[in-house]
Amino acid sequence: MSRNLPVDVAATAGLLAAGGYVADTALATTVHLALRMGRPLFLEGEPGTGKTEIAKVLAAQLPRKLVRLQCYDGLDLSAAAYEWNHARQLMAIRLAEVAGNVADIESSIYDRRYLESRPLLQALEGEPAVLLIDELDRADEPFEAFLLEVLADFQITVPELGTLRAETPPVVIITSNRTREVHDAIRRRCLYHWVDYPDAAREKAILALRAPAVSATLSAQVVAFVQKLREGDYFKLPGVAETIDWANALSALDARELEPASVDATLGVLLKYQDDIAKLKGEEAARLVAEARESA
Repeated sequence: MSRNLPVDVAATAGLLAAGGYVADTALATTVHLALRMGRPLFLEGEPGTGKTEIAKVLAAQLPRKLVRLQCYDGLDLSAAAYEWNHARQLMAIRLAEVAGNVADIESSIYDRRYLESRPLLQALEGEPAVLLIDELDRADEPFEAFLLEVLADFQITVPELGTLRAETPPVVIITSNRTREVHDAIRRRCLYHWVDYPDAAREKAILALRAPAVSATLSAQVVAFVQKLREGDYFKLPGVAETIDWANALSALDARELEPASVDATLGVLLKYQDDIAKLKGEEAARLVAEARESA
């Protein structure tokens, strides 16, 4: 696992920054340890805090292929790991019957060539990979049992075929928005980090990297506004992605600084629920604009 990996925490932070991800020291340290120790990394936090982006940046910068398993309710082994191609198996049986080689086909019907790889197996085979198991909390709890062998030994056992091991273990990133608790058996096999919303200094640095066309004045005011907004009681607080989109949207409207009218007109970029927009729009938005302009 050590080949072509960053040599220390500073190098890991630099690798992430080169991909447009500004990590604090704690996060850079955890990512570095996961890479050096060859351990899966379990990232938990609110939606929009940049958990998924870490896997994308690592895949681009290491570089490795990115294999993404998007979790959802009802996800099972056939969609996540592997599935036998029954149509090809049936065709092989028919051809063997015609040729009179039924005995031969009985011994080879569960050959590797009939096995269809899904994301978990794809990450173990071929070129080195970054395996992103995204939003594990959306999957059913029994599905987590399928992951234990992959996370512990970087292998998958197919009962009809045997054990398939990774020649080069993948970098594994697991994310969760904590809509439910993930089982301790998963957590024990991983290094853990809670990814929180960035502080003002880090969010300014993120905007400088991800939205370089936005003026320094507008960026500072946008960050100050969003930081204050996150102190409020809203159904869905804006994440870093929304901050970047909002700054770019205001810049596209030729805004040089925050104004109540432009803020009200673009709240749909920052907030994604009508109740939140209605709560913020008008006097409350004007108040936060004034505070942001004063403190930026």
